[in-house]
Amino acid sequence: MEDIARMAGVSRSTVSRVLSGTGRIGEETRKRITELAKTSNYSIDASARNLRLNQNRTISVVVPYDPVEQLPLSEPFFLTLIGSIADALTACGMDMLLSRVSADRLDLAAEAYKGGRCLGFILIGQWGHHDQLTAMAVQGLPFVVWGARLPGQLYGSVGGDDVQGGFLATSHLLDAGVRRIAFLGDTALPEISQRHTGYLQAHHARGLIPAADLTLAANQSRESVVAAIAERYPRDGGFDGIFASTDPMAMNAIGALAALGKKVPDDVRVIGYDDIITASNFQPPLSSVRTPMIDAGKALVDSLLAQLSGTPPRQLQLASSLVIRESSGSGPRAAS
Repeated sequence: MEDIARMAGVSRSTVSRVLSGTGRIGEETRKRITELAKTSNYSIDASARNLRLNQNRTISVVVPYDPVEQLPLSEPFFLTLIGSIADALTACGMDMLLSRVSADRLDLAAEAYKGGRCLGFILIGQWGHHDQLTAMAVQGLPFVVWGARLPGQLYGSVGGDDVQGGFLATSHLLDAGVRRIAFLGDTALPEISQRHTGYLQAHHARGLIPAADLTLAANQSRESVVAAIAERYPRDGGFDGIFASTDPMAMNAIGALAALGKKVPDDVRVIGYDDIITASNFQPPLSSVRTPMIDAGKALVDSLLAQLSGTPPRQLQLASSLVIRESSGSGPRAAS
């Protein structure tokens, strides 16, 4: 704005009035300033303007949509996290704008901010596009991600300690005497990859090396989980434990095992991840790794508000804990 004022030979306030459409400015001056703004690719930062005028109290929450997995917002994990974010925003006297973008175009999450509809945004998940998030951080966009902490990360994030969670779940199964533990999930995704790292570390800590073909690639759809288990279980004695990288995958796995005539936990012990609200009511009640989701919502909001106050983005990990229920068995099994 100051550059345009200098080129037009007017004051900065005159440029401001012309570009905002306020005040009475001579037609010749208005046209000169407008043309200079166009040739300079000038655009008004609507979000910053609203902040100065104290007109915007909205934070955008964006839940990416993967056309393959097709997870709806009604998924218990999404509902729990969105609810905790909404409560944290309400406590701060702020509003929430909820939207979805393609999981392949995370950069579109910034559109509401660029259009002046929010002060910043919270993105649920990295979805394997760390590069897009880094590009937005380089642009200086105010946002924070629910996701894994990654090396050299420039953007703010809040997430569970997924390596710790994977270690706890796998250690519990190994301590119960389970020796052929299948890992179920898409390790191309950052959070799932770190849970898999914990799975490997628990084995290595006991001098064990899990067979590579016990890592079963699958997404959260029922069809994907059923296909992965039906293809792998009949070979080489199958497996006697499953660590699923999400609770819905664990539940679908239990259904797939039942179709093969196998009982949980008698034949196969199963642990999920996230401890969603339906885990304790599932049959059998599902053991699961828990991340404190109420704390997660508050941490995401606090992290974003800190950025808006000038604090550099930071990465926060919340401690994970294991909730043991019937699906993983209550007693040790003789180790083989």
